[in-house]
Amino acid sequence: MITQRHPALLLLVAAMICATLVGVVSSTAMAQADLGDDRIELPSKTLENGLEVIVIEDHSVPLITIEVAVRNGAFTEPPPYNGLSHLYEHMFFKGNAAIPSQEQYLKRVRELGIVFNGTTSDERVNYYFTLGSERTEEGIVFMKNAIQTPLFNEEELVKERQVVIGELERNLANPYFHLYQATNAKLWYKYPTRKDTIGDRQTIENATVAQMTTVKNKFYHPNNSLLILAGDITPEEGFAMAQKHFADWERGPDPFKADPIPAHPPLKKSEAIIVNQPIKTVAVNLSFHGPSVGKDPGATYAADVFSFILAQNNSRFHKALVDSGVTLGAGVSYYTLNHTGPISISFACTPDKVEAAVKAIQDEVRKFTQDDYFTDEQIETAKTLLAIDHIYGREKTSSYAHTVSFWWAVAGLDYYTGYIENLKKVSRADMKKYVSTYIHKKPYIMGILISEENQKATDLTEKKAASWAKPIKP
Repeated sequence: MITQRHPALLLLVAAMICATLVGVVSSTAMAQADLGDDRIELPSKTLENGLEVIVIEDHSVPLITIEVAVRNGAFTEPPPYNGLSHLYEHMFFKGNAAIPSQEQYLKRVRELGIVFNGTTSDERVNYYFTLGSERTEEGIVFMKNAIQTPLFNEEELVKERQVVIGELERNLANPYFHLYQATNAKLWYKYPTRKDTIGDRQTIENATVAQMTTVKNKFYHPNNSLLILAGDITPEEGFAMAQKHFADWERGPDPFKADPIPAHPPLKKSEAIIVNQPIKTVAVNLSFHGPSVGKDPGATYAADVFSFILAQNNSRFHKALVDSGVTLGAGVSYYTLNHTGPISISFACTPDKVEAAVKAIQDEVRKFTQDDYFTDEQIETAKTLLAIDHIYGREKTSSYAHTVSFWWAVAGLDYYTGYIENLKKVSRADMKKYVSTYIHKKPYIMGILISEENQKATDLTEKKAASWAKPIKP
């Protein structure tokens, strides 16, 4: 099973990779790019019980992916449930009322030729089976039983608790995970568990069947779920099968009406934290509260274009920070979420250049709203390549289903289907507004990952780091 979290918060490696993803595209190439229709058509239907059904038709291979997504994840977790959305995801692939034992469950998986998995992220949990399309209906029945009637066997729960603990321990072996955890504790200071997908060791170790049942009863209802049938199937066939097998799934109360998700309060001031881990270089991350897609969708499109421009090797940002040699790699990113997406400005450098690199980063941030910080051609190139990437993401139908379910949970399908149309509208003024609203003059958390040895050698104290962490004015 997989937990998904914002890679830019872990990260400098991601920033450096991002900078090499795409080269410069000429205006001629852009003019020749045929992006097709701006808006995506996704055949969909909502059953009377509130279950949304999407069919993605693709007869190129005789396969079908059956996916169910639920609006659940870290954002729903107060401290007593920290990490239990992920543990529940593991328990999903166990016995249920129709197939009560784990042995029988796995035997049926083999009989149907199913490849299965699930993921847990900040604002979505999804489960998917891929199998031969000649057994589509059997696969749908298998999914129905798994999602509606899990048994939560005590013995299996004990086993899966240790599996999840193993995932946590593997994360703890990654030095950058410690930076991520320490930054999150400050960035989301009032509700840190609602941004912590992997969870707390003690909470996981003590998780009970009763808690699993509570999660199911609160979130696992058709009116809080999406069914996707992607592959060798027509919309008519898919909707008919969904009606036949899921119409009797009983609607539940809106989990967010009686217990609304609390908003993350703004940061009160900028802070710096030093995290010691045995790494040779130094990783620094400036984390801001970014836009919530439900409240400010326009800013999210601007954020995507802005981050893409800065990631390119020909950007002023890259030239000033990487080509100059002051950093080993640097990047800016935004993670789209409904409940406050984070903005990260990150870099890696050698220990002797930490102070100079921090100053250089802050100097560049001050220039973000200058008219000449990027060209009109860079803006249009970014929009074109982002649109192409958006289209390319539909090439593999099974993966496409996961993308659709993510956007359904986080932003709504209208956001996803209209992404290219709205991306094309992004202007220089929109990006300036994004920077002015969420970055300039705003408090942030500066996380510094450095070894104890290098911290002593460079005389980097908490007081000195704190003196660097000041709001950045244009």
